[in-house]
Amino acid sequence: MRNFLRRVLPLAVAGITIIACTGTGMAAAAADSAYKVLVFSKTAGFRHDSIAAGIQTIRDLGAANGFAVDATEDGGAFTAANLGQYAAVVFLNTTGDVLDAGQQSAFESYIGSGKGFAGVHAAADTEYGWPFYGDLVGAWFASHPAIQQATVKVEDRAHAATAHLGQTWPRTDEWYNYRTNPRSSAHVLAALDETSYSGGSMGGDHPITWCKATGGGRSFYTGGGHTLESYGDSAFRAQLLGGIRYAAGQTEADCRPETGYTRLYDGSTAGWSQAGPGGFTNANATLTSTGGLGMLWYSAKELRSYSLKLDWKLAGDDNSGVFIGFPASDDPWSAVNNGYEIQIDATDSADRTTGSVYGFKSADLAARDAALNPPGEWNTYELLVEGERVQVFLNGSKINDFTNTDPARSLQQGYIGIQNHGDGDEAAFRHIRLKEIGASQDRTIEAESYSAVSGASPFSKTGAHGGRTLGYIDPGDWSSYAGVDLTGVTGFRARVVSGGPGGTIQVRTGSATGPILGTVNVPNTGGWETFADVQTGLTGVPSGAQTLYLTYAGTGAGLFDLDDFTLVRGTPPARTGPVRGLAGKCLDISGAATADGTKVQLYTCNGTGAQQWTVNGQILKALGKCLDVSGGGSANGTKVQLWTCNGTAAQNWTAQPDGTLKNPNSGRCLDVEGANPADGTQTIIWDCSNQANQKWTLP
Repeated sequence: MRNFLRRVLPLAVAGITIIACTGTGMAAAAADSAYKVLVFSKTAGFRHDSIAAGIQTIRDLGAANGFAVDATEDGGAFTAANLGQYAAVVFLNTTGDVLDAGQQSAFESYIGSGKGFAGVHAAADTEYGWPFYGDLVGAWFASHPAIQQATVKVEDRAHAATAHLGQTWPRTDEWYNYRTNPRSSAHVLAALDETSYSGGSMGGDHPITWCKATGGGRSFYTGGGHTLESYGDSAFRAQLLGGIRYAAGQTEADCRPETGYTRLYDGSTAGWSQAGPGGFTNANATLTSTGGLGMLWYSAKELRSYSLKLDWKLAGDDNSGVFIGFPASDDPWSAVNNGYEIQIDATDSADRTTGSVYGFKSADLAARDAALNPPGEWNTYELLVEGERVQVFLNGSKINDFTNTDPARSLQQGYIGIQNHGDGDEAAFRHIRLKEIGASQDRTIEAESYSAVSGASPFSKTGAHGGRTLGYIDPGDWSSYAGVDLTGVTGFRARVVSGGPGGTIQVRTGSATGPILGTVNVPNTGGWETFADVQTGLTGVPSGAQTLYLTYAGTGAGLFDLDDFTLVRGTPPARTGPVRGLAGKCLDISGAATADGTKVQLYTCNGTGAQQWTVNGQILKALGKCLDVSGGGSANGTKVQLWTCNGTAAQNWTAQPDGTLKNPNSGRCLDVEGANPADGTQTIIWDCSNQANQKWTLP
């Protein structure tokens, strides 16, 4: 195993000290490998008087937990040669533009190599004109009220940065509002209760701490850390330690975005029943097994297709498992004999160890070992059940894929439960949640889980959901996915990455030459480590189970990688973000003015509201008004402007497969006048020519 044995064996050695994970105590960090962290605290704007205390705190954490710390305010430290010695870089209350172009490039390459970033507080008030950094930190600062106490709602208690906390955490700090909500692209660990303080402006959904896999590496951010007192708070120090350990690759976590789940257990056992002897204690919203062999099962509802997520932890060499697909029964052996157990114990034979479908199929042991946290630390399972297929994800990485062929068993319907294995086996569970997959819900499919493929093949990639993409895609390649229910599907969204020429994805049914339901353009995303989402509507979609084909087109070789794709049901959601065009610059409202007729121009991307466009169908909207062709004109050179939304054809824009944005009323495309990449260049409409000054990447 990559680090399981190295990190677990010391637990058996007498005399080792592990700091307890209770209340607000420090998180455990037993037997991490030695590593180095760079703390960067350069400021080009407001300077926090807590920076020195923050640096000393991280030095103290390093001394107590086996990592070395260097601190600098010199951007010259950002070279490939120097950064290579560090497992993670901490941006501690940085402000403003702190790195030049060469230093930015070195840092992008560093993250792309799989290394980590940890941002503290004003790290979100940094480098507004650097899109890579904006994606890395997750959201940029917008404003803040006065320093005051607020209630932090802890959403994820498995991540090393939050596992030591209760479900709520009252603390005093300077609470940032952010320009965008990071929930759609990051995994939220904690959020603010805006009713508990004054000045929150994010509409009641106010993330304050999150993590994500991005750009090939890892990212952690906490909005805390303004005040000097923060760095003397043991709970905040533990959060910093956990975030640094995650960024440095010393602990694993499921940092994929997560929405739409219903809590089955988060402190209350309503709807649960105990089968067999023994049971579970219930304290601190944590179930801990006692005695057995028995099972606590969710008797309130029989399940069919669903995503089940839960957090679990073993005390040592203990045994437990998660049961799925069994009939209702008060006999725990019914689940053993009629369902399937996803094993937790890591010390048994291959088909009976962590991630295995017990007795039926071993996990991918290399993938399992890379994703597994040792006893004493929390892990997260996702069990994705679709028909007779179950995919097992450990801390966000896919480690098993099993399809039932036994007519005496079925995954298509049944119940779920957690096992209390016996005396001396201690397993703890938290935050059990469920998302049912039905005709009214979106469905995400890993691209490499195809039924058949031509040309393309799986590729292991850091930052990919499940650890792999469908790669080596050339023109004419295709992949197919059998038995996909397309009832009610209206849209297609794909997570892609490309350092090559890009291309198109054509969505078809029946065969690789079947009818095209929709086509989406895949741009060069800025490198083979920079993922992006692309989306299109679908038409003529048949209902029921179909074989879905994705065919790939373009010019040249190595077009792009496809990570996963989502079939969107109902009205496709609006998307908000920058519209990028010529020279990597953004579609911008001049001076952020809102008067009718304000110039819409090309400008260096800066993350401001003047560049945040909401795409809803054929409407592009920013600062409360719409992208509009002046006077509803159709002549070449007609200016494009901001105007009150009025539903006229002058405000309709359709994304074309070649990356252009067409105004159907005029038949002409959104164009950067004279192909001039200078800041402030006017946008116009012009005959569609497929040139670079007419290519746009929508959010």
